[in-house]
Amino acid sequence: MSQWRPHTTGILIGGLVLILIALVGSYMAVNFQPTTQLRLNSNVFSVQVAKTEAEREKGLSGVEKLNPNTGLLMVFSTDGEWGIWMKGMKVPIDILWLNKDKKVIYIVTDATPELSTDKTFVPKSPARYVLEVAAGTVKNSGIKINDVASFEIDEGTVK
Repeated sequence: MSQWRPHTTGILIGGLVLILIALVGSYMAVNFQPTTQLRLNSNVFSVQVAKTEAEREKGLSGVEKLNPNTGLLMVFSTDGEWGIWMKGMKVPIDILWLNKDKKVIYIVTDATPELSTDKTFVPKSPARYVLEVAAGTVKNSGIKINDVASFEIDEGTVK
């Protein structure tokens, strides 16, 4: 029978610490998206930024409550007629599509979770960005087609 050595304990603890760091890092990468300030008319929104296909597909699924002046900005690498569905959603939202110049080109208000995957919302012309905010935001804030948003993001990492 071999004897337990002090350096074996150090190796074991070091390995466990590395595993813990890897788990925390992967959890943060999946659950903590970067945020930015998005201005639209006189409104300022603190929005999570979804730049990868996985982040965009997850969207706001599972969110129990969407606070006023918060939301999700989906960023695409090319213009397209990006469809949005309500899979896994728990709160109603307003959806705004913006073109490459950050101009609002299409709006859907009060999209409800009950629609799930039965309905996909698609803009009538190509968009580069999709903004999801709490239902009622468009009406209460006076947002309309042709309004222009301003925000700063690093689009070099869009996938």
